[in-house]
Amino acid sequence: MAQYFRVHPDNPQKRLLRQAVEIVRRGGVIVYPTDSAYALGCQLGERSALERIQRIRALDEGHHFTLACRDLSELSSYAMVSDRVYRLLKAHTPGPYTFVLPSTRQVPKRLLHPKQKTIGLRVPEHRITQALLEELGEALMTTTLILPGESLPLCDPEDIAQKLGKHVELVIDGGSGGLVPTTLIDLSGDAPVVLRSGRGDAAAFL
Repeated sequence: MAQYFRVHPDNPQKRLLRQAVEIVRRGGVIVYPTDSAYALGCQLGERSALERIQRIRALDEGHHFTLACRDLSELSSYAMVSDRVYRLLKAHTPGPYTFVLPSTRQVPKRLLHPKQKTIGLRVPEHRITQALLEELGEALMTTTLILPGESLPLCDPEDIAQKLGKHVELVIDGGSGGLVPTTLIDLSGDAPVVLRSGRGDAAAFL
């Protein structure tokens, strides 16, 4: 069964976050809270963990995976960002947005959209997530925790532990989660395209 950590949403316990990062580095899959909803996460490039996340969510090859980053500097190492796009990103990060951008060579090919060679990137505005990323020291491969056949993310960490306890190594309880995923914006073309309206205000991209 998965380990279960209750982490304070305002003052995350460093001891627990260090243990969480060790689980990630050993190839584990974790569930953690974000500024939009609970998410599944694993280490970038960890193939077996990524495949488990694909099975948990029943994802197809066209699914856009996302990298959760600490800040714009880290995001820019995984995506090709023009001056125009950088200004948009700076105005809307951190926050509940996921941006689709052309990837750099630092992103493993298995994470990319097979035809477009793009990757989803976000900088979450959540203290637990930010503390976790800071302890990890690199981006975290992530996707919203929506189970097959469901339209809304799981939001109760105890319920998550019951349903996924045999499929993940850790559930981080940061309190009740949100029911609305991030707003998804494609910035890979000449003009922004809103692919999904979510928690973030999409008006600036329309």
